[in-house]
Amino acid sequence: MSTEDEVRNASDQFYAALNKMTNGNPQPLSDIWSHNSAVTTMHPIGGRQVGWKDVWETWNQTARVASEGHVKIQDQFIRVVGDVAYEIGVEDAGFKIAGEMVTDQVRVTNIYQKEGGTWKIIHHHTDLSLAMVEVMHKLQHA
Repeated sequence: MSTEDEVRNASDQFYAALNKMTNGNPQPLSDIWSHNSAVTTMHPIGGRQVGWKDVWETWNQTARVASEGHVKIQDQFIRVVGDVAYEIGVEDAGFKIAGEMVTDQVRVTNIYQKEGGTWKIIHHHTDLSLAMVEVMHKLQHA
């Protein structure tokens, strides 16, 4: 298997886990993510998380209010440089947040690093989704 294929496999695992999270189960994300203090996210609802504890909490919070979801990466491009790789593409996502359906397409960048022979995700960044921000804002003020 080529290195690019290994990263594509890690991406497939990440998106399978992301789909489970958008249906209420964040646990599979723990398997594909690095758990170090340098991991980061910038989600479509805004903000920035640094360190596994903060990253994990955002996945948990989202899973508690998410259901009937799907997320798929389209127009995927992968580049590998040594033990680090990145992918870019467009996420096509739709899921209910606290019962309200939200759909959007956002650009995405994911960064992977090889740890102990396994590719782990260390960064996930998407465009801001105004639709998701609006629903989350309603939740916070309800």
